[in-house]
Amino acid sequence: MAEAHQAVAFQFTVTPDGVDFRLSREALKHIYLSGINSWKKRLIRIKNGILRGVYPGSPTGWMVVVMATVGSSFCNVDLSMGLVCRIQKCLPEGCSPYQTPQTKALLSMAIFATGAWATGIFFLRQTLKLLLSYHGWIFEMHGQTSHVTRVWAICVRLLSSRRPMLYSFQTSLPTLPVPSVPATIQRYLESVKPLLNEEQFYRMEMLAKEFQDKTAPRLQKYLVLKSWWATNYVSDWWEEYIYLRGRSPLMVNSNYYVMDFVLIKPTEVQAARLGNIVHSMILYRRKLDREEIKPMMAMGIVPMCSYQMERMFNTTRIPGKETDLLQHLGDSRHVAVYHKGRFFKVWLYKGSQLLQPCDLEMQFQRILDDSSPPQPGEEKLAALTAGGRVDWAEARQAFFSRGKNKAALETVERAAFFVTLDEESHAYDPEDEASLSLYGKALLHGSCYNRWFDKSFTLIAFKNGQLGLNTEHAWADAPIIGHLWEFVLATDTFHLGYTETGHCLGQPNPTLAPPQRLQWDIPEQCQTAIERSYQVAKALADDVELYCFQFMPFGKGLIKKCRTSPDAFVQISLQLAHFRDRGKFCLTYEASMTRMFREGRTETVRSCTSESSAFVQAMMDGHHMKADLQDLFRKASEKHQNMYRLAMTGAGIDRHLFCLYLVSKYLGVTSPFLAEVLSEPWCLSTSQIAQFQICMFDPNKYPNHLGAGGGFGPVADDGYGVSYMIAGENTIFFHVSSKFSSSETNAQRFGNHIRQALLDIADLFQVPEAAR
Repeated sequence: MAEAHQAVAFQFTVTPDGVDFRLSREALKHIYLSGINSWKKRLIRIKNGILRGVYPGSPTGWMVVVMATVGSSFCNVDLSMGLVCRIQKCLPEGCSPYQTPQTKALLSMAIFATGAWATGIFFLRQTLKLLLSYHGWIFEMHGQTSHVTRVWAICVRLLSSRRPMLYSFQTSLPTLPVPSVPATIQRYLESVKPLLNEEQFYRMEMLAKEFQDKTAPRLQKYLVLKSWWATNYVSDWWEEYIYLRGRSPLMVNSNYYVMDFVLIKPTEVQAARLGNIVHSMILYRRKLDREEIKPMMAMGIVPMCSYQMERMFNTTRIPGKETDLLQHLGDSRHVAVYHKGRFFKVWLYKGSQLLQPCDLEMQFQRILDDSSPPQPGEEKLAALTAGGRVDWAEARQAFFSRGKNKAALETVERAAFFVTLDEESHAYDPEDEASLSLYGKALLHGSCYNRWFDKSFTLIAFKNGQLGLNTEHAWADAPIIGHLWEFVLATDTFHLGYTETGHCLGQPNPTLAPPQRLQWDIPEQCQTAIERSYQVAKALADDVELYCFQFMPFGKGLIKKCRTSPDAFVQISLQLAHFRDRGKFCLTYEASMTRMFREGRTETVRSCTSESSAFVQAMMDGHHMKADLQDLFRKASEKHQNMYRLAMTGAGIDRHLFCLYLVSKYLGVTSPFLAEVLSEPWCLSTSQIAQFQICMFDPNKYPNHLGAGGGFGPVADDGYGVSYMIAGENTIFFHVSSKFSSSETNAQRFGNHIRQALLDIADLFQVPEAAR
């Protein structure tokens, strides 16, 4: 085991002549370089902490203020208005030769200048925070910007003109406001009106009124108090109660997947593609650690919260009997790899140097060429992360808390991320529609034991070089992993590249120690637990129907000609499709982001509105004039856009009611209204997938460099999960999921209804390219 010998810096042998020491210079060199690298990172973090801490000011600004204060004193101008003299009098007297009157005067001026500089930064930061609390711009129509918004935009640009680092704006972001109870209840009642008959709606109105008058004021006071104390009144409870306390399997129920470029193939060499991608990911992590990534900006002006990025790498979800724990560790120098039932540890560095793509390709190829069999119980070990959380917590405590199992598990959990080398080939073939769905199924759950569902993300490499991600949801939302994925794919294609034969560029170092097999000692009782989790996961995976398709008649370009937002167009199409599929309206969830606030995550847009229902009913009636249908559609679209804007600006419905419900539980207060609201099933759960968050290439110049987005499992047993990506001007990708066990749903049938609804609505506006 060469890697074991290299890991030992020195050895000694006790002989009759004494102790014989043998030093390994190579190992000592690696230890020395690792130490230097660690200190470099510490210094970079200290520097970034200072620069971030004084933003929108700068250390240069401090020097300017000091020089101006000192310079003015030589011109007999007292900028401090006597404060320097007062400070000088307060300095302690001493006999040091450095405590001359001139030295004390300089020190006093430096103290005054530092205080003035810090005060200025405080006021600049508070001013920026106040400016970022203005959201009037988001409600203004395109091309109709008010004078107030123009002045506001100029001020924001002036205060944030200095090049910001990733976390520079964090302390300047406003906190998420707590909506008023009457406003939330009014919006809630509006959202359920199209779903209830008159009697049911009257009953809900009475429950809401009783709650608003009797129970809500007390709960609201506690929630407002939390909003004053906490950074965000929602996010910590959302992470704990929606994600970490969930006891059902993560696979399908929580984790989601992300697809590769689907219209191009950079290489079909599995190890080479993985070499480039892993190298790109560590480059991204380096930028993340150094805060060199630009913060996301809405409209190029308003900064988005970046805190979710902190746990992208080196993060694992640790199972517990009642609640899980997100464990985020320091800088990890290896990845854990799974192939043919075996687990390996692959180092990412040699000393302080990141391995080149060709070196990583060689390491992954070594794993592919390794013919050793799995150890007993090793092949399906990861099924524990796919089954119930309580079973996994009990097995972890019983069988992985000591010895070689503990060491091997720590290697997996402390890895930067998890890598799977699959034996199957998957890719999208436009001539074979089912290929995209099979690709999605493989990413969503695989074989139920070849993904480590607890890791922040699993990087999956198929035999033909196609890639994908399976991502744990608790640590962050989809746009965060999308940001990483866009950087990685662009770096792989446009910066690293491949040889003519599809291999990584450069020559590998053959002296690198081979990947290390992880050693397990899995007793029969543990193997039984593994098999039990596998059967649970397999039943869940077999029940998922996934239908993925590319809608090609039109995309964002032609939708804009209908004078509506692309998202509203798709959401109203989904309402029409669902009514045709099920013959009724349902509670619909669309995810919106609240990242304009500090530590903001998501809010719900209830897409089924009275306006969209009126439009759908008119479409189903078949006797309305086209002009009337257009008018109804525009009203539905405007309503949807307004609701989306309200959700983005902290005036949503569901997060507020969720937090009020938790407060009631903490206080032991019973609320029939909240209990009913929180038990309502989301029979249609939808999400739009962000794209082109970073501009590393021109999509107009490279129109085929498109990912297909990603998807997730259905939220309700008798419902649908729909994710979609409006991929440029001419196409939309859809991922529709349901369960075979439900007699009411069929993913492919619903997908066909979505197609037809898009075409029918486009026909209303006489878009010729939308013709069948």
